[in-house]
Amino acid sequence: MKNFVTAMVIMLMSVVLSAAEYDPKETIGAGAFVKKCDVPVKKHKKEVSTYLIGAYVDVQMAATKLVKAGFEVLARYPSHEHGTTLVFTNAMMKAQANKPGRGFAAVLRLYVDEKRKRISITNPKYFFKAFLQDEYSQNNADAVLTALNCEFVDLKESTDEWLFSALPQYQFMMGMAHYQDMLSLAKGENSDLVEKARNYQHGRDVIFELKLDDNRYLFGYELAEKTKAFLDKTGTQNGAILPYTVLIEEGTAKALDAKYYIALSYPLLDLSRFATILATPRAIKKDLRKPFK
Repeated sequence: MKNFVTAMVIMLMSVVLSAAEYDPKETIGAGAFVKKCDVPVKKHKKEVSTYLIGAYVDVQMAATKLVKAGFEVLARYPSHEHGTTLVFTNAMMKAQANKPGRGFAAVLRLYVDEKRKRISITNPKYFFKAFLQDEYSQNNADAVLTALNCEFVDLKESTDEWLFSALPQYQFMMGMAHYQDMLSLAKGENSDLVEKARNYQHGRDVIFELKLDDNRYLFGYELAEKTKAFLDKTGTQNGAILPYTVLIEEGTAKALDAKYYIALSYPLLDLSRFATILATPRAIKKDLRKPFK
């Protein structure tokens, strides 16, 4: 009887610990991860992939897996008729992005590709390195990768890739925008800018709102149908590029220059294909300024 009771206690403790690993409210701390698993993080080559490609799961299952991995799903956005983008974050990602000019690193994206029957996740090593610049933390990137690999097994590297060490200085070609060459959309009191951003079109065009602190907010925005049609030319396989984000901090509403952000998200994009969307960066800037007029 004593052995039976002991066995039952061990079994119950195991169940409780297993449930704790999947607590949706639990978030990843810097240099740590929620789920304990034996999936090693692969060392990247000199080039790092832009996306992690995985087996198809539907939108609901993808969201469930992200929550189990310790992430908060901020939005489910139909970025294309053949796919949906899930925008997600966690406590560590928000903390590392809560610095001047680093807010865009607060989120990652997962694209459920209905056309190709696969998923595509923005690689934290790639986008954190590009957006965090010299404040990039390998431990933080590895922690996020570990959590993702625990839930989404057998993730493969995309053919899209770039030289890891060159990501902080990335530009499509000489004379084009770098990360720091952000678009200034509006200036004013932070609270006024946040209010305008939040209430534009009665909130219909706000895909998500993420508060990093009292003076720093990241918004996801709906672009005009004609503007976001560039995906059909650049490739819907990288649909996670949308929704477009706006950062409000230090009395300025800003966004990544599309000539930088689109090229960064499509490193295989050549000059001839880029030429087919020459009007897109200007259209995106025009769309993103509308809330602040």
